[in-house]
Amino acid sequence: MRRLVRPNRVSLPLLVVLFAFLPLPSLLAQHHSNNKHTTHNEIVALEHQWRTAQLANDIVTMDKLLSDDYLGITSDGDVLTKAQQLDRMRTRAISITSLDFSDLNIKLRGQVAIVTSLAHVQGFNDNRPLDGSYRYTRIYQHLPNDGWKITNFEITHIRGSRPTSAASLPKTTAPPPATDPPTS
Repeated sequence: MRRLVRPNRVSLPLLVVLFAFLPLPSLLAQHHSNNKHTTHNEIVALEHQWRTAQLANDIVTMDKLLSDDYLGITSDGDVLTKAQQLDRMRTRAISITSLDFSDLNIKLRGQVAIVTSLAHVQGFNDNRPLDGSYRYTRIYQHLPNDGWKITNFEITHIRGSRPTSAASLPKTTAPPPATDPPTS
C-alpha cells in the first residue's frame, strides 16, 4: 500500500498570528529609539541639576544626585566618597562661582550612562583660586527604586586651554546660600 503524504496545512488562525508579528522588529526598534531619546533627555536634565547644585552649593540636591557608593577623582588625583564630597561642599573647601560646558557627549549602555564634556571652571579649591578648563567623565547608573544616580566622576585639568564654544547649559549668576542634607 502506498501512503499519500499530504503537505502540512497551516491553519488560518496561525497565519493571522504569524503575520500580526511581522512588523514587531521595527516597532521594537522604534520603541528602543524612543526610550534612548527619553533617557538621553533625562541625563541632560541631571547634568543641569548637577551644575546648578554645584554653583549654588546645594548640598541637599547633590546628596540626591550622588549614589551611596559614589567615588570621585579630583584633578589632583584624590579619591572622594559621597560623604567626603558633601563635606567639601559644606565646609566650602570647593566653591565654584562659574561653570560653563561644551562638547557634551552621552553614551547610553543599558543601565549606565557615560557623560563626557569640556568645562571651564572658576572658583576656589582649598582656598586656592581655581580658573581653568577641564575634561570630565561622569557615570550615571540606573538603580532599582532610586532612578539615575551619579556613581563615578573623574576630572582632568587641561593646561592653557579654554572652551571654544558657548556653553550648552544655562549660566547661573548668583548661587543661593548653602543648604545641608536632612539628617536621618
